[in-house]
Amino acid sequence: MPEVIRQLSDLVANQIAAGEVVQRPASVVKELMENSVDAGAKRIDVRVVDAGRTLIQVTDNGEGMVRNDARRCFDRHATSKISTAEDLFAIVSKGFRGEALASIAAIAHVELKTGHDEEEEGTRIQMKGGQVVEELPCPLESGTTIAVKHLFFNVPARRNFLKSDAVEMRHVLDEFQRVALAHEGVHFTMQHNQSELFNLKPGSQRQRVVGVFGSKYDERLVPIEESTDVFSVEGFVGKPAFARRSRGEQFLFVNQRFVKHHVLNRVIMEAYAGLLPPGQFPLYVLFLTIDPSRLDINIHPTKTEIKFDEDRTIQALLLPAIRRGLGKYAVAPSLDFDQESSLNIAPLDAGRVVTEPVVRVNKDYNPFHAPSDSKARGGLRPGGGQIDAWKSLYGQDRLSSEEPKGQAWRAPESSSEVIVPSVDLVEGRTLEEEAGSEVRPMFQFQKRYIVTATQSGMWMVDQHRAHQRVIYEALVVRLESNESAVSSQQLLFPELVVLPKVDRDFILESSSWLNQLGLFFQSHEDGVEITGMPAEGETRPMDLVEAVMSEKDSEASGISRPERVAAQMARALAVKPGRIMNAQEMEDLLDRLFGCSTPSLDPFGKPVIATFELKEIEQRFN
Repeated sequence: MPEVIRQLSDLVANQIAAGEVVQRPASVVKELMENSVDAGAKRIDVRVVDAGRTLIQVTDNGEGMVRNDARRCFDRHATSKISTAEDLFAIVSKGFRGEALASIAAIAHVELKTGHDEEEEGTRIQMKGGQVVEELPCPLESGTTIAVKHLFFNVPARRNFLKSDAVEMRHVLDEFQRVALAHEGVHFTMQHNQSELFNLKPGSQRQRVVGVFGSKYDERLVPIEESTDVFSVEGFVGKPAFARRSRGEQFLFVNQRFVKHHVLNRVIMEAYAGLLPPGQFPLYVLFLTIDPSRLDINIHPTKTEIKFDEDRTIQALLLPAIRRGLGKYAVAPSLDFDQESSLNIAPLDAGRVVTEPVVRVNKDYNPFHAPSDSKARGGLRPGGGQIDAWKSLYGQDRLSSEEPKGQAWRAPESSSEVIVPSVDLVEGRTLEEEAGSEVRPMFQFQKRYIVTATQSGMWMVDQHRAHQRVIYEALVVRLESNESAVSSQQLLFPELVVLPKVDRDFILESSSWLNQLGLFFQSHEDGVEITGMPAEGETRPMDLVEAVMSEKDSEASGISRPERVAAQMARALAVKPGRIMNAQEMEDLLDRLFGCSTPSLDPFGKPVIATFELKEIEQRFN
C-alpha cells in the first residue's frame, strides 16, 4: 500500500490555522487592538476602509518592538506573554498563544512599522501570504503601526463568504466597542473610510459607556459595585424603562476581557424578574475581577469563552449584587402597605341612592331541554371575508334544523367574564333577536386566542401571530410593487430615538424602502426623529426602530433585508397578547387572515392556528 500521509507545508498549515483565528475583518481589529493594549499603549487609532476588506490599520503609542522581536512576532507560537503551561493560569494579558499575527500574515498583505527607545532606528517589515517581502530600517517612532491590506487575498472561498459592508462593519464596531469599554484609561479613535466614528478620550467608566453609546445613556445607567472574597463586580445596568428588544447592549467582562457566558447572562436577566415585559432585554456593562488562577480562558481561539472554578458561588453572589443596585436607586418596584386601597374607589355622585344589586336569572331555562324553535340556534356566516374558503370551512350558512339545538350564547369580552344564560342580552336585545341574526360563534380565550367553530370541530387562532401575518403581507405587497408607502400616520410631535452614529447612518441610508414600509424620520445629532409610522397597529416609535435594527446585521439567503425588516415591524405592530378584542375586531381579523396567501403560519414560520377535530373533542368525553 502506498504512503498517503504527508506533512503539510508551513504555508498551508498557517492558512488552515488562520481560519480559526481570523474569521472576518472584525477578528483582525480585535487581535491588533488587544496587542496594542498589551503593549501599554495610551492611545490607539483604528482606521478601516471598505469594512476591512481593503485596509485595517491600527496605530498605538505603546512600547514598540526591537528589530529581532519585530521579525519574530510573525512566527507561529511566538509570544512574550507566557513561557510555561503553568503560566496559563496566571494570565492577565489579552493575547498569549502567539497565533494572531502569524495567522493574519498568512492570508493578507501586512506592513509593520515599529520602534523602541533602546534602538536608534525603527523597523519596517512587509509580508505577503506569510512570506517576508521587504525588511528595512525606518525613522524611529515610539509605538507600532500595523496595516493589513487585501484580507483573504489568497483564500478566495473565505473572501466570498464575507457579508455586505454594513454587516462586516457592524462586527468591526462590536469588537472596537468591547475593547474600548474595558479600557477607559486609553484614548481610542475609530475611522471608517473618511468618516470618524469614535473619539473616546480617557475618563471614568461612566464617561466611557456614555462616550460609546451616546450622551442620552447617562440617565439610563444604574451603578453596580460589590466586592467579596471570591470576586468583585462593578459597572452599570440599565433602567428597566429603557430595555430594548435586542441583546446588542449587553457586555460582560472578566479581568477586562469580553466574554460570553450564558449562565451569568441568565443570572443577570433573573435580577430583572418582574421588571421587564417578555422579549425585552436590559443594558448592562459589568466588569468582574477574579483571581486568574480561579478561571480558564484557554478554551476557544477567540478567547471569549471562559470557565470558573466556582461557578455556582459567583452566580449566587452576582444575583443579589445586581438586585441591591437596582433597589438602591429605587428602580425595583415596591409595595406601599400604607396606601388605603379604598381611596382608589371613585366617589358616588351627589344624591345617588345606593341599592343592593339584583341578579336576574332565567327561571325557565333548562340546560337539558332543547327548544324546537330553530331560531334558538344562531347561524354561521362568512362575515364578508375575501375568499370563499370560509364557506367550505364552516359548511352551510345555516345549521340544519334537524341538528340538536340549545340555548343561544354570546362571547365574553374578557377571559374572566362568566356568562349566565338569561332572557336579556347586551344593548337590550332579546334571545330571539340575537338568535335570528347571522352570527359566527366566536370568543376570546385568555385574552390571547380567538376560538371559533368549524364544520368539523373548532379552531384556536393566536391573535398576535394572525395579525403579524396580515400586516406582513400588506407590507411585502408594497415593497414588491414599489408603491410609495403604506398608510402612514404623521406624529403631531416627532419622537426622538437615541442611536449610536453607525446605527443612525444605517437608518438614514435605508430611508427609501423604510418609507415604503410607512416609517418616516429625519436625522438628529443623537439619533433619528420619527415623524410618521404605519397607521395600523399600536406600538412605540422605539419598537419600530429596534425592529429595523434587529435585522441590520443578519443575512438570510433568498430573503431581502427589507422583507426581514417587514416581518420584525409586523411583530412590533401586531395586536399583543392580553389585548381584549370585541366581536367585530375578531371577525375582521379572521377575515383578513384568510385572505392571506399563508394564513397558517406567521412571518417567522410559527403556527397561527390550532385545529381541534370533532372526533378528538368527543374522545375527551368517552
